[in-house]
Amino acid sequence: MGSDDLAHPIVMYVPGLLPKPEPGVHREALLRCLLAGLRRIDEAVADSIAATQGGFDIISWTYDFYREHRDIGIDVQAIDDVIDQPAASQRDIAEAGSWKRRLSRWVYSLGDRLPFLIPHIASERTELHLRDLHRYVADDNGIAEHTRRMLKIPLQAAEKGRHPILLIGHSMGSVIAYDTLWELSHAGDGRVIVDLFLTMGSPLGQRYMQRRIRGSGLTGRDRYPNNIRRWKNFSAVGDMTAIDPWLKNDFGEMLELGLLESFEDAELYNYFYLDGALNVHAEYGYLINEKIARTVAEWWRGHDPLMSTGR
Repeated sequence: MGSDDLAHPIVMYVPGLLPKPEPGVHREALLRCLLAGLRRIDEAVADSIAATQGGFDIISWTYDFYREHRDIGIDVQAIDDVIDQPAASQRDIAEAGSWKRRLSRWVYSLGDRLPFLIPHIASERTELHLRDLHRYVADDNGIAEHTRRMLKIPLQAAEKGRHPILLIGHSMGSVIAYDTLWELSHAGDGRVIVDLFLTMGSPLGQRYMQRRIRGSGLTGRDRYPNNIRRWKNFSAVGDMTAIDPWLKNDFGEMLELGLLESFEDAELYNYFYLDGALNVHAEYGYLINEKIARTVAEWWRGHDPLMSTGR
């Protein structure tokens, strides 16, 4: 296939738990943060993504899961503020790495290793997350299967259209993406290749999740997806969802089996504030980060036929 026939790349985004704004509004807010980060390092890529119809797509699964939308008005000022801030300040860095956060991470890591402790250490917010996580894992009323189908459809459409795919999974979205890719690999749902799988604030390092993701009871090549070329995992310092921020030691066998060309873990600082409190897990803060922007920019430049041919 000649360069004139190459389809444009697609950045596909899977959000995490909790209700999200109405899909169009949510996509606009996410894209605004991503483009703001990109414009700081590669304005041409930002302009290309903004001008490409279908170049950035989101999988809006949370309404079917919760039956409600989040009011974007709650986040508007915080999104404006994170866009106006060029990088993490010394205050942000100190807060993200504070002893209180380090202690909380140790406690949650202990709970992941000794589940019987969870009822005694979990906050109300954590209990809500666990409830929603149990609902997905148990596939209550087919909700997990339905959620994965919502991702399979655009992935298969992109593959059919020969679009290079960068799949981003934030938080629980990384689990949904992983499970979906495993099913596309092993359950006869059609061949899809994800050129780059980018996970942010992922719980895939948790033992709880690793015992419950698709393929967890299998061994060798059957255990993992076989349709990912490269995997990059980013975790924000202090992110309690990514209590184990290093995934390569858990999924590195994929490299040994030849299922991946490369696997990288990296840390970053998420400086998103909501109501005066630092939220290092926030998706908007991840997407505007320079490390995410550089990863997306390098990938897009390598796959946009107009940029790669210099036209």
